[in-house]
Amino acid sequence: QVQLVESGGGLVQAGGSLRLSCAASGRTFSNYPMGWFRQAPGKGRAFVAAISSSGGSTSYADSVNGRFTISRDNAKNTVYLQMNSLEPEDTAVYYCAAGRVGPLYITSRVSYWGQGTQVTVSS
Repeated sequence: QVQLVESGGGLVQAGGSLRLSCAASGRTFSNYPMGWFRQAPGKGRAFVAAISSSGGSTSYADSVNGRFTISRDNAKNTVYLQMNSLEPEDTAVYYCAAGRVGPLYITSRVSYWGQGTQVTVSS
């Protein structure tokens, strides 16, 4: 069992930056591919970024590529999402995800979800 707790969300102006963190419980964190998804009001949950268990491979949605960076620190059981050049369209609840088979770019591969953290970008 893996428990995920996100933090770092908030309100930011367009063009600003935020860094989300996701702290994971369990001693086997380094075995899990990880990812971030987001859900805007009235929309489904969408892929944002994914990272392999070792951190050596990453992938991004086209809408965030070049602006967001996913990383992980297996010694701290934590995965991060650095978000730069934020746009109002990035407003959503952001969810951390863990799975057994990567890359985590589809929800059907997710085994564990965090509770979500709200990111609001004002224009």
